[in-house]
Amino acid sequence: MKLKLKELESRLQQVDGFENPKLLLEQYPTRPHIAACMLYTIHNTFDDIENKMVADLGCGCGVLSIGSVMLGAGTSKTFDTVIMNPPFGTKHNKGMDMTFLKVALQMAQTAVYSLHKTSTRKHIQKKADDWKVKMEVIAELRYDLPASYKFHKKSSVDIEVDLIRFSSEKLPN
Repeated sequence: MKLKLKELESRLQQVDGFENPKLLLEQYPTRPHIAACMLYTIHNTFDDIENKMVADLGCGCGVLSIGSVMLGAGTSKTFDTVIMNPPFGTKHNKGMDMTFLKVALQMAQTAVYSLHKTSTRKHIQKKADDWKVKMEVIAELRYDLPASYKFHKKSSVDIEVDLIRFSSEKLPN
């Protein structure tokens, strides 16, 4: 299914966010703009959504799942593609991003697309090398993190993130 980027973003703006986000789970909504950019790129550059079985691991509000269905994804118990915005593994959940990634790599038959803080890129590349998976940064984005908790002082903060594609293609020696 072909949707223009702005149309996809407009439709994703209808998805509700968290009513009572939980800090320990690092629950932050994936904003419609970044979700649309992720999905549009995955769909149009890699053809990993339409007519594929797509999982949204750690789906939170479900915006990536809903957007994938809008672009023609099916549903199943086995998955071609896993798309996720895992907890960044900071604060109280150190390493949680790598736990999500490892599970996603076990689930996906074709590729995993994941958002990670740009500052952790070298660490993630080392893990990808250790796990013998190909890692490709396909976009550098700014994640608009809205104030969701009482301790947040600013209305929002931009975090530099990488949209990374992982695949089980063998790495060159």
